[in-house]
Amino acid sequence: MSLGVIAAGVLAAATPAADWQLVWSDEFDGTSLDRSRWVLADDCWGGGNEERQCYTGRAENHSVHDGVLEIVARWEERTGPAFPRDQRTNAEKASATRTKPFTSARLSTAGKAAWRYGKVQVRARLPQGQGTWPAIWMLPEDWAYGGWARSGEIDIMEAVNLGTPCAKCAGGVENRVLGTIHFGAEPPRNRYISEETELPGAIDAFHDYEVEWNEQGIVWRVDGKEFARRVPHEWHTLGSDRAGAPFDKPFHLILNLAIGGHLPEGRNTGGVSETGFPKRMQVDWVRVWQMPPGPDNAASGNLRGN
Repeated sequence: MSLGVIAAGVLAAATPAADWQLVWSDEFDGTSLDRSRWVLADDCWGGGNEERQCYTGRAENHSVHDGVLEIVARWEERTGPAFPRDQRTNAEKASATRTKPFTSARLSTAGKAAWRYGKVQVRARLPQGQGTWPAIWMLPEDWAYGGWARSGEIDIMEAVNLGTPCAKCAGGVENRVLGTIHFGAEPPRNRYISEETELPGAIDAFHDYEVEWNEQGIVWRVDGKEFARRVPHEWHTLGSDRAGAPFDKPFHLILNLAIGGHLPEGRNTGGVSETGFPKRMQVDWVRVWQMPPGPDNAASGNLRGN
């Protein structure tokens, strides 16, 4: 839906305070994905987590209609490139293939838009089922401090196995989302800090996922409520001794729906259930805000509380 036609009350709830300026957005108002803003992955790599999907650019795995982006995971065998484009560094890797039992889509703004500090908001509805792993996250645009995880990773939202049995969850049903940072060095010297929170209200409804990020730290919110806060002394990188590194460089945005992998398959009832496909992750809008620098503002303002 367009910013210009959002009802006043809804816009107020989704818009930061007056000093923030909208610098990038996609309201998904058209009939196809805006390829000037997004890059679609085409590989069967598995994300380094033994995920079970091939990502494709096919219309069967993504669509835009009625003001909503849909990322669609399907139970169908597919063979494709074994490595993502940036890892096809020699002839052997460029020609290697893998076969996976599912297909899905992964969208990225890499090479098209990246931001150093600001507020990133995504309104989305998430799929359910054992083995589902929708994510809204950020990777460094230039990998200035070295390969993963030296240059960092910011996970705005991850959810695994929503709607499946969970003894620790309210009502005995998985209803949690996670906010995480990855940092340190290449595996096995990589490190992460993660927190999770229960979704407010129905798990099959749209929710607003947000990270606010500046030189003072990073805050995660769901539907405007803070659930995690990290500050620079909690992270580090072996790629630099700069204060704030690696989260002091531009990061781009990624939206994807993975199936399987270490995290979902190791939680709840385990593995991947083949029932209920296709699975759909729906995104209503994406908005990125920044605060202009000035005598009374830091690069992106002060991190606020609720």
